Amino acid sequence: MADRLRRAYRWVDDRLDIDREVPFMGKAFPAEDSYLLGEVALFCFLVLVLTGMFLGFFFEPSTSDVEYEGSVAEYQGEELPEAFVSVLNITYEVPYGMFLRRMHHWAAHLFVASLSLHMLRVFFTGAYQNPREPNWVVGAGLAVASMFAAYTGYALPFDEFASTATGIGYSIANSIPVVGNVFARMVFGGEYPSSATVPRFYFIHVFLLPVVIAGLIAVHMAILIRQKHTEAPRDGDVVGDGQRIDREDDDVVVGLPAFPNQAAISAVVFFLTMGTLSLLAGFLPVHNVAEYGPNDPAGTPELIMPDWFLMWVFGFLKLLPSWMSFTVPVLDIHVSTEFIGGMVLPGIVFGLMFVWPFIDSRDEPRHFTVDPLARPWQTAVGVAGVVFIMITSIAGMNTIAADITGLSTGTINPILSVASILGPLIAGGVTYLVLDRYDGPYYGGRPAAADGGEEPPDGSEAGDDRADAGDEAGRTNDADDRTDPTDDRGGAAVGDEPTGGERDE
Repeated sequence: MADRLRRAYRWVDDRLDIDREVPFMGKAFPAEDSYLLGEVALFCFLVLVLTGMFLGFFFEPSTSDVEYEGSVAEYQGEELPEAFVSVLNITYEVPYGMFLRRMHHWAAHLFVASLSLHMLRVFFTGAYQNPREPNWVVGAGLAVASMFAAYTGYALPFDEFASTATGIGYSIANSIPVVGNVFARMVFGGEYPSSATVPRFYFIHVFLLPVVIAGLIAVHMAILIRQKHTEAPRDGDVVGDGQRIDREDDDVVVGLPAFPNQAAISAVVFFLTMGTLSLLAGFLPVHNVAEYGPNDPAGTPELIMPDWFLMWVFGFLKLLPSWMSFTVPVLDIHVSTEFIGGMVLPGIVFGLMFVWPFIDSRDEPRHFTVDPLARPWQTAVGVAGVVFIMITSIAGMNTIAADITGLSTGTINPILSVASILGPLIAGGVTYLVLDRYDGPYYGGRPAAADGGEEPPDGSEAGDDRADAGDEAGRTNDADDRTDPTDDRGGAAVGDEPTGGERDE
């Protein structure tokens, strides 16, 4: 046991260098625009918190009926759920209520979108590898928490659409073998819909999950500060302030200091994010609760779909045929398609996401990011995963696909089922074959010597993780971050003397 603990401590210390002091002000940030996606996500979360606080002043998490006295003519004088009435009041009575409600909605979408793109960049460039596995796991946790936060927000207006969509989640939770009934009642406050559902989800949505997300962001930032940023391979040696930094020197980061350069850029990103969200909130309406009306247990909206980032899970539920349900003999445990599609398959997807850095692992630390063209099988896996999510998301919209094609959902579903299996295999296979034979240039080097082309430093052959060709065994990540205060984003990187960075000898 003690030996295992020592190995665990050594693993963490190798990645975080726990005993070393790291000055934040001297930290270098690579001057690459794609690295700003994480900042967009951070600012969206800030907007979500601020707009959520505003909405919280006026929202009533109750399903008790009250008389509506607002400006929506069709509901005037009717007894309606208090949660539904409060959302109508926020939308049509409270000054700036509609705008801030829309802003809250679009901030949630942009948060998930920027987070997803940020993770895709990290995946395809290999930036999750040693020593950054912990931050990948934290990022995966953020992705899961953000989706649950979005789902719990569905139920709050308690309109017909929201209550029906939330009911799908209740069916999934209730489908868990053995403990499903107890688990569903605990999360949903009894048999759905109950008077406790909205208050329970309100607590989870405005307190529990935001605390989890804020905590994960804090951990992510803390790890980011302790470790160096990754950096794209340099085109050549970097010269600045009378100092030359070799293109292969991974002991330093050539970029911008945290203050004032990166802080100024972050301010620009913040205002651009606010401007984008303001434009979306000003011109694009969101979920119209007045049109759907209050919760009606006897009714079902004609079209029910989750938001785009949960559509792939909905696609699982649409595609799985009922004959896949089975009962475990002797134990008499029933396994339904709701459980397989709503818990097992998403669990496998999220599980693979969490453990991926330990599947595609390295013993030696990696500083420079890798061109996806130089990683045939990793890029193929990524492309296959994206195609799989896209096809299952289309399956979640099978009713729309049926309207467009003129076919029935009964005809489309088998096609999409086959496509969800063959599509990723074909896309991944083609990607691998193309990249495996690719002999053109990629950033950081050339894949193989051919026709007088440049040979990889270690002579590795195409088909390997060819990014390793540019790495030297024994490189360490415990050196300093050097910054270039004269560098400008988009210009050529220039090495210089450290500005507050530190070097561990």
